[in-house]
Amino acid sequence: MTAPHLEAPLDEALGQARAVAEAVLFEGYVLYPYRASSAKNRMRWQFGVLVPPARTAGNGEHAEQRTDILLEPRSGDRLDAELRFLHVRRRTVERLEPDGSYTEVPELELPDRVLVPWDEGHEERIRLHTPLAELTGEQAHTRNVTFDLPPGTEHEPVLDENGRTLGRLVRRRGGLSGEIRPHVEQLPGPYRLSRLTVTVRNTVDAPPPAHGGSRDDALPHSMIGAHLLLAVEGGRFLSMTDPPEWARPAVAGLRNENTWPVLAGPADREDVVLSSPIILEDHPALADESPGPLYDATEIDEILSLRTAALTDHEKREARGTDARAAEVIALVDTMPEAVRERLHGAIRGLREVTGEEDGTAGPGGPAAPSAAPAAGPILPEGSGHPWWDPQQDPEAADAPSTVSIDGEAVGEGSRVVLAPGFRRTDAQDAFVRGCRATVEAVVADLDGEVHLAVVLDDDPGNDIRRQQGRFLYFKPDEVTPLREEEP
Repeated sequence: MTAPHLEAPLDEALGQARAVAEAVLFEGYVLYPYRASSAKNRMRWQFGVLVPPARTAGNGEHAEQRTDILLEPRSGDRLDAELRFLHVRRRTVERLEPDGSYTEVPELELPDRVLVPWDEGHEERIRLHTPLAELTGEQAHTRNVTFDLPPGTEHEPVLDENGRTLGRLVRRRGGLSGEIRPHVEQLPGPYRLSRLTVTVRNTVDAPPPAHGGSRDDALPHSMIGAHLLLAVEGGRFLSMTDPPEWARPAVAGLRNENTWPVLAGPADREDVVLSSPIILEDHPALADESPGPLYDATEIDEILSLRTAALTDHEKREARGTDARAAEVIALVDTMPEAVRERLHGAIRGLREVTGEEDGTAGPGGPAAPSAAPAAGPILPEGSGHPWWDPQQDPEAADAPSTVSIDGEAVGEGSRVVLAPGFRRTDAQDAFVRGCRATVEAVVADLDGEVHLAVVLDDDPGNDIRRQQGRFLYFKPDEVTPLREEEP
């Protein structure tokens, strides 16, 4: 059946789960420094991307998610489910000409912002409400939900402070269709235990690209950040990470693909599940100290707030023109009370004995929302040789040399080296790269005048992404040795 927007509401217990799901949906949506021109924001949409089936070959992308979770129906007799994802709307900027026509331009200057082309994410929700009894056996396929979001174009006028039209924003969305297939199977044994399987699939009938195509072409027809909220009022879901001992064999037989289900909502509830493309723990929650969504969960809220506050006025204008959510981040930081800023410095969640007998956690006050692995070292958003701050704007910043002398050889951009991080100032990750070959991408200096080499590993399959986003590994000159080609 076709039901793009079923109206049956989910249980109120989904409130807390929705807050975390919101963080999942917009994870990495717009990264610091929140400008479209930043290299970090030129390659987006990393989590929960379901592309058209014809676009999956050879690029590591998927067209389908599968969620397996164990369920004790108990008195619950119906399943409430909600699929949420972002649908890309490709935005271009046009200037109004004197003759009344419009011309596409790379940017449009306004007093408070600089409008630039950008891919916006529009939230979509597809809901399912069905009795569990109808999800078993051959009749289950009758409860499949299909949806079809047609392509379209929208125009929004851009006005000056006097209400005169300066240009317009043009938003184009591609066609997107998909399917939700729920199925319940009662498992054999003495317990009344069922396996709930929910498959989400992109069904866009897009032809394969003629010359390999690009990921960018497929994104308007893809689901971004796709995840599921599941609820069975009166029933009980079993934890995937800490199930009862009697249920462990059944858990081991589950198959989750491109998603991971966890118990969600308050800690005393077991009737709500969030199936996320990012691995979470059971009952995830946002930290009370978090002042609001900052979208770049590879950083801590305190660091992001301080860095954002230090952006120049022009950088903030470009961020405001990049996306409405980026504009909200700028406003949030600019108006943040000092008491809130101090609260971000840290929070003690609990205490434990050094013997480890008492469990507890302690950590910074950033959100306990999902996050990707943080970048190793400062980020170079504008290409080689430029750290996250602008040296030209900082008169006290030291100039970085183009090369450094190591063992009598000049080492700079393009030089190949062998990594030899020192034992006395290394971290745990350095133990894995000791002896590896790498290529120097830049020589940079920090605010204290210390010189570092930004490198990528020669055998890292993700080098193209690291170079695009400016995410490198950093070592001091005495932690590398020049590589001579005759060396094996």
